[in-house]
Amino acid sequence: MPEAHPGLGGIPLVLGGNPFGWTIDRDASFAVLDAFFEAGGRSIDTAEIYSAWVPGNKGGESETIIGEWMELRGVRGDMRIATKTGLGGAPGALAPDRVAAACDASLERLRSDYIDLYYVHRDDLVTSPDDVAGVYAALAAAGKIRELGLSNTEPDRLAAFNAAADAAGTPCFTVLQPGYNLVWRNEYPADLERLAVEQDIAVLPYYGLGAGFLTGKYASDADFTGMRGENARQFASAAGWQALPVLREVAAEAQATMGQVALAWLATRPGVWAPIASATSPAQVAELCVFTQVESTEEQLSRLHAVSIDSVGVLSA
Repeated sequence: MPEAHPGLGGIPLVLGGNPFGWTIDRDASFAVLDAFFEAGGRSIDTAEIYSAWVPGNKGGESETIIGEWMELRGVRGDMRIATKTGLGGAPGALAPDRVAAACDASLERLRSDYIDLYYVHRDDLVTSPDDVAGVYAALAAAGKIRELGLSNTEPDRLAAFNAAADAAGTPCFTVLQPGYNLVWRNEYPADLERLAVEQDIAVLPYYGLGAGFLTGKYASDADFTGMRGENARQFASAAGWQALPVLREVAAEAQATMGQVALAWLATRPGVWAPIASATSPAQVAELCVFTQVESTEEQLSRLHAVSIDSVGVLSA
């Protein structure tokens, strides 16, 4: 791993922390975290908002579980923890005082005096690049954060944030978390990809498995039930359905699962350091981590690319 990215480490897979305190409780979350650690996983992604959408929750539940797990297991120094602030993108969400307060609250829940990777979860589009770059630089100077990241952002704002940081001689944003998978890249247009590659920004795509769509668990529209099913439905475009048979064929040839192959393809894309994927059981963790051992031939990757959104779809803004 390049020294330019101190917020990343372990096998090239980031464990998504959104299920913790949502679809799995504390004990089940600990089992997932233990399995991930034992498999060589060291990078975990969470956010202050996880999982405020659950009745009775207020946000921060995922951070709290991760913090307790790290403390009880004595592994804080081994882990690379990413968290985020400002998901709503409301005007002023990235004001310096609000970001500083949010960072301190996350640190308390994580039971840590530093965050390895701290993201702007969603750009509020009104706070000036100087102010955003400035408060993140101040947090880094205070030792509270070690690397700066952006999620859900536009190319011009990424460029503006880093131009402001360059002008001030402060740390730039060096990690990007867009939505991106084999059949969907609505939040990762080609010009954002070019900027990430040019600036050596590590890309960590979320929705790498399309909320389960790319694992083959959905066979028709009738299968999209419940909150998770409705989430997966967004990937069921005509191009998405057409890609599944090819993904299934390549998986059979590689003696791997469809999900493993989908992640392996994603890991080959320009600028991608590692995909983000969630698990709700140790068995799922084991399956996810094996993707790093999948050996796809150039011919197989070409077949996947031919049915990917990069080739058959028009990139969405």
